[in-house]
Parts: sequence; C-alpha cells; structure tokens
Amino acid sequence: MKKPIVFDSFALLSFFHKEEGWEKVKDILRRLVSEDKKGLLSRINWGEFYYIIRRRVGKVKAEEALVLLEQLPIEILPVDDQIVKEAAEIKAEYPVAFADAFCVALARRVEGCVITGDPEFKSVEGLIAIEWL
Repeated sequence: MKKPIVFDSFALLSFFHKEEGWEKVKDILRRLVSEDKKGLLSRINWGEFYYIIRRRVGKVKAEEALVLLEQLPIEILPVDDQIVKEAAEIKAEYPVAFADAFCVALARRVEGCVITGDPEFKSVEGLIAIEWL
C-alpha cells in the first residue's frame, strides 16, 4: 500500500456486519497488519460508525463494536479547526454528508486513499483517490 488508507464508516460497517464488500475490507486490514501500518479514521467518522451501529443493534452492541474497532490496525485521528473548515468547504461544494466531508478532508490532508462503497463519494472522485468496495 503506497498511499495511506483512510476508512469511511461505510467500509467499517460493511466489515462489522459482513455486508457487501466486507471481505475486501478484511483483506485491507490484513495487509495493514502484515506491513505494520495503520489505516486512518477521522474521529467524526468514528462517531458516525458508533451511531449507525447503535441505531441498528442497540447501545450494548455498539459499545462492543467500539472495543473491537480499537483492536484493528486503525488510528483514530482528532479533528482540528483547519480540517473542520476544509470539511465545511467540501460540504458546501459537493453533495456529500458532513461526516463524509471529514473523511475526504482527512484523505486530502494525508494524500490518502479512501476505502468506501458509499455512492456519495462519486461526486468527489476528482478530489481524492478512492478504492471502491
């Protein structure tokens, strides 16, 4: 893997729920481990991951999912004012969810590749590298 891997919550949700594309996410996670690297996840997308799981399966399972997430080769990055501003600018110009705009802003900052299957990201394909599930 040459570019840093940036996970969208869509990819992690597909992995945790064994939905379409989950095996590709599993392979990427295994590669990260074998290369002694970590993927990246914005704290905002971490929150998105949590609330979606909580809505789907309840608070207890969502808390368990966060514990499991911590065991994956993924670094959860904080947000600063500059990334918030960039995410807001992306949201203003492109039809993506605000949480997705944070994922895009992070990918731009680290010159990374977003892992997702979320069709909203089609509108930002010119801004970032995307590996589709």
